[in-house]
Amino acid sequence: MKIADILNSKKVSLSFEVFPPKKKEGLESIKNTAISLTNLKPDFISVTFGAGGTTKGYTAEIAEAIEENGTTSLAHLTCVRSTKEALEYTINDLKKRNIKNVLALRGDFPKDAVTGENVFPSGFVHASDLVKLLKDEGMCVGGACYPEGHPESKSREADIEALKYKVDAGVDFLTTQMFFDNDMLYSFLYRLQSAGIHVPVLAGIMPITNANQVSRMVDLSNAYIPRKLLAICDRFRDSPDAMMQAGIAYATDQIIDLISNGVRGIHIYTMNKPEIAQAIIKNVDEIIKATNS
Repeated sequence: MKIADILNSKKVSLSFEVFPPKKKEGLESIKNTAISLTNLKPDFISVTFGAGGTTKGYTAEIAEAIEENGTTSLAHLTCVRSTKEALEYTINDLKKRNIKNVLALRGDFPKDAVTGENVFPSGFVHASDLVKLLKDEGMCVGGACYPEGHPESKSREADIEALKYKVDAGVDFLTTQMFFDNDMLYSFLYRLQSAGIHVPVLAGIMPITNANQVSRMVDLSNAYIPRKLLAICDRFRDSPDAMMQAGIAYATDQIIDLISNGVRGIHIYTMNKPEIAQAIIKNVDEIIKATNS
């Protein structure tokens, strides 16, 4: 099923994200993780492409396993280190596996790139270039966005302008990078509306269940960490079980506030931990049911 149709039919959608293993030996384990997540009945599960294009060969296999277990999948696809022929091959492979939804990304610049290397051999240097190719192939296409601005953007205005160009290229919905202060999202949604961007926006929620995650999350998403979350991490840093419970509670509070304020899509970054997703769903399932009734 196309995700655009799911989003149009529900008042609140719920989705998960998993990432492929770094090595082939871990593939079956991640497939089993994804399958266990389908038992929680999300609206869809997305599968990442790997930093710098690594692990890209596993994305389609995991997405196919999700589809075979009765849940819609969203396969990520990046331009990094891909020729146009390789992109077309991957898209055809996804279609053969009955995968109809793709998240179009430029991809992170590879850290191991050597001087003078052309990391965009396809000539696609922006996600919007990939969007057009995917739409021509009949795919439902998602895009990424940053509530606090893309780390490479010169300004928030420039970031919104680039995002509008991507949406105008054919993006059906947007998924945000992780954020930890809901006011950041509300401000971002207002700016999108003012810019004429009206596609569905899914709120990306990352449960912080290990205090050491915080600095990495800041590096990855340019996210502001509220004092409340910093205090939680400081207090429970050396108590893993307490930190997990507190992180799940913080993410739950975020989700309840978002739904109460009319946000229609919740996307949980599971970090391949079904038990965390299950705990959050237990906290909000009746809220989502009541909203969708």
